[in-house]
Amino acid sequence: MDRYLVFGHPVRHSKSPFIHTLFARQTQQELEYGLAEPAIDEFARALRTFFDQGGKGCNVTVPFKEQAFTLVDCLSPRAKRAGAVNTIKLTDDGVLLGDNTDGAGLVADLKSHGVTLADSRILLLGAGGAARGALAPLLAELPSELVIANRTHAKAQQLAAEFCDLGHVTAQTYEQLAGSFDLVINSTSASLQGELPPLAPALIHTDIAIYDMMYGASDTAFISLAKQHGARQTMDGLGMLVEQAAEAFTVWRGIRPGTKQVLRELKRNLGVI
Repeated sequence: MDRYLVFGHPVRHSKSPFIHTLFARQTQQELEYGLAEPAIDEFARALRTFFDQGGKGCNVTVPFKEQAFTLVDCLSPRAKRAGAVNTIKLTDDGVLLGDNTDGAGLVADLKSHGVTLADSRILLLGAGGAARGALAPLLAELPSELVIANRTHAKAQQLAAEFCDLGHVTAQTYEQLAGSFDLVINSTSASLQGELPPLAPALIHTDIAIYDMMYGASDTAFISLAKQHGARQTMDGLGMLVEQAAEAFTVWRGIRPGTKQVLRELKRNLGVI
């Protein structure tokens, strides 16, 4: 039976085995999917061992995505742009292909919620790996402007410069932010600690959509803030998790699984519904 893994540290909390098991059942694919939590300095060896022993593909999560980028034999265009790899496939000719499905998963989830990206004004909070992975797919949807805001302004400026060839993308400090945005995406890890990015609540209005890449059994701090200030629509990252997994499954198996029922089952598993 074909074997797949998710590598991370920590990774015991991962819902990837749950998701991919449901995808395999739905598409009648014979595979098994497990967890791997190597020590931080043992990832390269663990990755090689997995594929040497017949592994077919894997997902890669924190903190190994940037390291995976350097370990594969070739990169997809979106992995090159993201500077990180979250999906690896062993091709039929023995090549390790590195891909990044995070941004595609985000865009797919936004669209599933009916969010219009074309000609919209988007604010992206954070300038780390999650933001980097999201930028190219977001800009491919042709927003009128995409603004990056980050605590360290220089990082936001660097990121904007790297992606300016794909569309109208600028960097601003949190203090500089002004005007009306159609969509705000929080890619920072603040919600993991129950904290908030330093966004002025005045920027949240009744016709805005708010997206937090983090998720949990209850609202994140950022989503709670958005609801308190009357945001029209709020979304967490659970759908992105399922959509990026579906994209990875398609890379591996050449068949696209449906995501709606799997997302419902995941929410039930987490106690969200």
